[in-house]
Amino acid sequence: MKIFLLPLLQIWHALSKPVIDVIIPAFNEEESIGKVIADIPPGWAREVLVCNNGSTDRTAEVAEQAGATVLTELRKGYGSACLKGMAHIASRPDSEKPDIVVFLDADYSDHPDEMPKVVAPLLEAGYDLVIGSRALGQLEAGAMMPQQIFGNWLATTLIRLIYNYHFTDLGPFRAVRYDKLLELNMQDPNFGWTVEMQVKAAKQKMKATEVPVSYRRRIGVSKVSGTVKGSILAGYKILWTIFKLV
Repeated sequence: MKIFLLPLLQIWHALSKPVIDVIIPAFNEEESIGKVIADIPPGWAREVLVCNNGSTDRTAEVAEQAGATVLTELRKGYGSACLKGMAHIASRPDSEKPDIVVFLDADYSDHPDEMPKVVAPLLEAGYDLVIGSRALGQLEAGAMMPQQIFGNWLATTLIRLIYNYHFTDLGPFRAVRYDKLLELNMQDPNFGWTVEMQVKAAKQKMKATEVPVSYRRRIGVSKVSGTVKGSILAGYKILWTIFKLV
């Protein structure tokens, strides 16, 4: 089935021609960022925005060589980098705003070539937000730390109990209609970014769904789950964000 699905999506995309911009927050990912950009399916992204979050390596240079637009955000934080990309899009004239924004990680743990599958429910079924679920997809052994898996389960369980919205993952690979993204009024500058998006979508009764995505071991060491301190801070911020938005 998968063999025929992607060509059909390519045809649909060519006919409907939605404008899609991709936002990739990046901090010291020189070894992986070129691979991420190269694997985005040809013709699916109008502009790839690599939001360089104070990298001290060649992340910006490699991204530019790969054809991305590089934006500099010195305020550290995953959310800060994503907000930089959104500000860039917002600065365009209304006639040049995208239809859809896709978010990807820069560490090559996501599979960018699966973007047509993540975008499909927006194009075909009128969804507002699509989360690429690692829990439902192919998870490479060791790609997620035990604390990540537990944290995702706890966070999505709380969202279901509090907001009656069923998610299985807070995965970074996601697609959202641009007008709906603006309605979410995203604010979080760091670890709470992904859960803020999902909780606000639930509160606003947006039409959200998940699709299974593949997930592999990242290139390099995670700045969050790769350290005890990072894991604790991320877990605390995710839970705090869920209850704060109640």
